[in-house]
Amino acid sequence: MSYINQYQYYTNNGNNPGDANWGSYQYVSLNDIVNNFMLMYQGNHELLNNLNRYQVLFHAKRGIQELNYDAMKEIKILQLDITDSLRFVLPADYVNWVRISQWKDGLLYPLNENIQTNWSESYLQDNKSNLLFDQDGNVLRPEDSQVDMGRITGGARSIYLNENSPYNGQSGFNDNGTWYFDYAIGARFGLNTETANSNPTFVINKKAGVINFASLGASSSIVLEYISDGMENGEDGSVSLNKMFEEYIYAYIRYSILNGRIGVNEYVVNRARKDKSSLLRNAKIRLSNIHPGRLLMSLRGQNKWIK
Repeated sequence: MSYINQYQYYTNNGNNPGDANWGSYQYVSLNDIVNNFMLMYQGNHELLNNLNRYQVLFHAKRGIQELNYDAMKEIKILQLDITDSLRFVLPADYVNWVRISQWKDGLLYPLNENIQTNWSESYLQDNKSNLLFDQDGNVLRPEDSQVDMGRITGGARSIYLNENSPYNGQSGFNDNGTWYFDYAIGARFGLNTETANSNPTFVINKKAGVINFASLGASSSIVLEYISDGMENGEDGSVSLNKMFEEYIYAYIRYSILNGRIGVNEYVVNRARKDKSSLLRNAKIRLSNIHPGRLLMSLRGQNKWIK
């Protein structure tokens, strides 16, 4: 990218948004990556020649996508209020979730993924359980299934220790697989720690693009931390990469092209693969930000009495 002066960096030349250039020096644009590779890594006296720009662009984008999945650690955060149907619509660039929390009373409460399903599709049936169809032969569907209605209205029972648990407020013990509950016992023997959670739970419906919540009131505020693939909804001009991974992405492009060509010696491909792997490892170490102060804080946290 071209260098900008301090005024352009802090004010964007008076244009909106004024913070468009903040932190931009950390990144190199996709266009610069492709241009640099075409200029320095291919030609008559280079290992690669007769390359088309679209080939380099394709592999550069694939490499950036792979980095965004785990190595980049650039998490996006979105806060929204859920709808009356207790659903949170996934962002357009969502790939995978990192953490889902409820914003309540000025604090973030991490939520657990429900191991049971809390949503379902359904078909309309008559009193003899026969499916009902419209005039075009398509099966009729209700707006919400019974499973969905139980989740939305709060009528569905829960295996978690929240207000929808059938044993809410009780204590008990297990005798040969049979649970006995009594207010006087004072402990939950045999409790499954996986479900020992009183916070609301969620299930992600990837196909429908929504997060379904249970035990939450409408208009509750949810904070979603997630990762994307870095493609900025198809806007190549907005795609960028942290400079710590710049040398790696060149090695990734070089290896990907060599690995797909016929007649390239195997030792050349292996050397390119090793270069790619070592540069990725170096970039991860640089990005890990292991500072002595952070290590000291962790060590001090372990040096305490447990009573």
